[in-house]
Order: sequence, then structure tokens, then C-alpha cells
Amino acid sequence: MQENKSSLVSILLFVILSIIWGSSFILMKEGMKVLTPYQVASLRMLSAGLAMLPFCIKYLKTVPKKSFLLLFFSGLIGTFFPAYLFCIAETKVDSGIAGILNALTPLFTILIGAIFFASPMPSKKWLGVMIGFIGLVVLIISGKNTFELSNLQFASLIVIATLLYGINLNIVSRYLQHIPSLAVVSVTLSMLIIPSLLILFGTQYFNYKVDNPFIQATGASIFLGVMGTAVATLLFYRLIQISGAVFSSMVTYGIPFIALAWGLLAGETISFFQIGCLFVILIGVWLAKK
Repeated sequence: MQENKSSLVSILLFVILSIIWGSSFILMKEGMKVLTPYQVASLRMLSAGLAMLPFCIKYLKTVPKKSFLLLFFSGLIGTFFPAYLFCIAETKVDSGIAGILNALTPLFTILIGAIFFASPMPSKKWLGVMIGFIGLVVLIISGKNTFELSNLQFASLIVIATLLYGINLNIVSRYLQHIPSLAVVSVTLSMLIIPSLLILFGTQYFNYKVDNPFIQATGASIFLGVMGTAVATLLFYRLIQISGAVFSSMVTYGIPFIALAWGLLAGETISFFQIGCLFVILIGVWLAKK
């Protein structure tokens, strides 16, 4: 009974995270209509840190002192640096290609876990990750007339971000499991407030003229920080504690579902072939969970 309840919670968290992160690209694009990628990412980190600051104050004493350095490192590689890498990449890389590259996260999670953390990896997990990734690649390609990495330099930034995600997932899964999710997320994000503020000052953010476009771009970036980072990271770390690093990393496979949903709302159509690809992705996720 407890196992079934845990599986149900895992799937629910998986769906919620897919919705939140699948919608984050829209908010990034909205923010960068006025602001620079560095400013959007900094506002995202700042608002996430401020949102979690009250919880940080509450749980600060419960976190072992020896874990603070590891928490800060986890925040940098798991949240801070990827936020900037994705924003910069999104200025040149097509969203479809970004979706494919983002789905490298489960593969990096497995490889890093097996090579550096001696993590046992059943063949079903390998098979599930590979099936899901193949379904995702075919799904994205099927919706495009061309499939070219027009700017390899910017695309490589997303690859670096997914590599950092893979490292952080293994660190959290192995070394931070004993700390409650809320404590980990609140302390980690609160540590990023000062670096984010320094970058905002350095990029002259506070010198902008306050008009409607500026307010909308700032609002989108703040909402991205509160929901797409603070809330989502809390849910994600909880998912890691329940289901492990590999299954949690496969949230990246849920993003295309949300992308297609946004497309339907915009009046686009979905082919039966694309629906078939989504089922292939679901099969991969199911195998990885088993």
C-alpha cells in the first residue's frame, strides 16, 4: 500500500514539474523581449531566493554545518549556472532543438552515476531512458521541416547545463538525502541572492526606464523564479528523495507534452504520428520507473 502511494505521488510530481518547466520557455522569451539573458536569469534566481528566504531562516539551524558548502555547490551547478546557460542559449537556439538537448539530462545522470558514484543501474532503467529519448527526438523532428544546429556554440551551452544537472542529481541523491527537501531548497536558493543582486547591478538593470514593457518582462522573470525555480525545485528534490535521480531526471521527457498543449491552444494541430511518439516516451518513463 505504501509503495503504491509513493508511486502515485511520484507520477503526480512528475506531471506537475513537466507542466511548470514546460511553460518556463515562454516566460524566458517574454522576459528577454526587454531584458538581457543575464538579467532574466538573475531576476529568476533573486526572486526564487527571496521566496524561500523565510523558510531558510526557519530551517537554517536544522542543516548540519558540514553540509553548507555542498549545498552551495549544489545550488551553483544545479540551479544558478544552468539558468544563465539556458537564457543565453535561447537567444539563438530553436526551442525544439533546446528540448532535445535538455533531454540529455537522464543520460548524463546515468553515466555520471555509473562512472563516478558507482550507482547500480538495472538494464530496465537504461532501456527506459533510451526509449524515451528516441521517442522525444523523433517527436521534435516530426514537427520541423529542417533540423539543423544553426549555432553549435549556443547549443553547447544547453549540453553543459544538462551535464551540470546530471552531476547535481547524483550529489543530491547520494549526499543530501538526510536533509528535508524544504531545508535543502530554501538554504540553497537563499545563498544565491547576493550573487544574483551583484549581477543585476553589474548589468545596469536598475537604470532601466520603468514602463509597461519593462514591468511585463520583470514580472515574467519573477514569476519564472518563484514557480519555475523555487516551487519546482522543492517538488523536484522531493521527487528525487522518493524515486531516485534517474526517474526524476526524466521529467525532461514530459516537457514536449506541454509544448504540444501550448501549440494546441495556439491553434496548431497534432498528427497521429506525434501522438504515437508521445506514447513511446510514456513507455520509456514507465520502464525507468519500474
